[in-house]
Parts: sequence; structure tokens; C-alpha cells
Amino acid sequence: MSNTGMLVSMKPTSISHSGTSASVNNNGGVDFSAVTSLSLNGVFTSDYDNYLVSMNHYAAATTAVYWRFLLSGSDASGSDYTRQLLRADSTTVAGVRESSNTSQRTMNSDPNFSGYVIHFYGPALAQPTAHRDVSANSLNGARIYEYAGTHSVSTAYDGIRFFTDENWTGNIHVFGYRE
Repeated sequence: MSNTGMLVSMKPTSISHSGTSASVNNNGGVDFSAVTSLSLNGVFTSDYDNYLVSMNHYAAATTAVYWRFLLSGSDASGSDYTRQLLRADSTTVAGVRESSNTSQRTMNSDPNFSGYVIHFYGPALAQPTAHRDVSANSLNGARIYEYAGTHSVSTAYDGIRFFTDENWTGNIHVFGYRE
């Protein structure tokens, strides 16, 4: 962990992936190339209650990106994820509510560029977890997604796994909020 003011870099204790490559860089972030699954272990600890995930990425073709919490490398895959979505592009604003999901759909990635931040509230605490996400990509000129969601299980998780149907490339960094 390194001190960056209010944010503390949470270097993964280990990572795993399906696809071409993924590695932890010198700053504690993870660079990945042409993967369909990326697990970050040990990024949520009892040292911090709340976390920020920052990511830039693109995919071989437009695809949805999903995530699940991890505990000791194992997915939390029960029907415990709920989300609300607001989406805006050049001509449309839409909303969606989904519950009883086995993962959290969190953004789209496309062949040009996508950016993403997610705020987690209490993932390493033995209580239900909330999150708030904002992502932007170049679909239809420019598209914004804003999500709010919950995971209803009172378990302290230590990691997160992202997965998609397409080869996915980018950088991800997890930070703890200093209290």
C-alpha cells in the first residue's frame, strides 16, 4: 500500500486471469490485455471501509462487463446482486432495475475507449455492501452509464472478479479511502 493523500493504493496480493496477459504494475494497478476474466485478490481489507476502483479499457467488440465479489479467490455467485441503471446517449435517456442477479452488470466496453469508476461502501465488512458506478464510452458518439447497486449478503469480501464475453484490455487500480 502506498500513500496518495486521501486514497491508499491497494496492490492485489495476487491476480488471476483468463486470456492473454495480466500483471501488477509498479504503482499497484493491474495492466491486462485480451482477457475475458480478471480476478484481483486481497484488495479489500479490514484497514479501510470504503474503496474506489478506477479503470480505462476497451474491448475487441462492444460487450457488457460484469463483476462478482471474491472471498479467498471464490466467487460470491448467489442471486444477491441488485442494481439500478441510468443510461444517456445522444438521443435517449433510459432506466433499468434488476434484482436477484448472480453477478453485477456494471458497464459496457467498446473497441474505442471506455472509462469507469466504482465506489464500494463496506465490501470488507460483514454487512451488505452498496456501490455506485459511473462509466462513459464512445457508443453512439458518447454514452454515460450510472449504476447504483447492492449485494445483500453480510460477508466480508477480499477481492473482485471482472468478466466479459469479449477480449478486454486496459488498466485497473483499486484504492482504499483513508478515514
